[in-house]
Amino acid sequence: MNELRIYPDPVLRDKAKLVEDFDSERLDYITKIMKKVIEEQEAVGLAAPQIGVLERIVVVNVDNEPMELINPEIVEYKGKDTIEEGCLSLPGVEIPIERPNFVIVKGFNADGEKKIIEASDLLAKVFQHEIDHLNGVLIIDKLSPIDRVKFDIDWKGGEYEKKHPSTVL
Repeated sequence: MNELRIYPDPVLRDKAKLVEDFDSERLDYITKIMKKVIEEQEAVGLAAPQIGVLERIVVVNVDNEPMELINPEIVEYKGKDTIEEGCLSLPGVEIPIERPNFVIVKGFNADGEKKIIEASDLLAKVFQHEIDHLNGVLIIDKLSPIDRVKFDIDWKGGEYEKKHPSTVL
């Protein structure tokens, strides 16, 4: 569970399952590992599938304030903005992605208490990126068909592995 999963690891394409057992000790253990990975990688977010845990758990760390959310769901969104997104599971890859710049996300903490978070700008983007991971969606899935073919050729040829990992998202 301490190992960061790198594309094309098949676990990154699986849909994560809802957390039904709010065993806070177990969830605290998972989120502690996730926070450690975020700190080591100087990242702003991580989804549980990225460490091989197929459960709907995310940790975001914008402004050096890590917070976890269990079973996150976007219930409202508005606006739009494009930023370059990177991904720990796709080292060196950065893709401009248009997403809403405001979201309301609901979920739970490790004790099963309901949480509602209003997020804008970078925090909104991070939540959307990590929730995509929970659904088996990667940033490369946002590419046009032609750009995706180019990406696949470059990835298989090792071009992206030569670059440094991104810390954008």
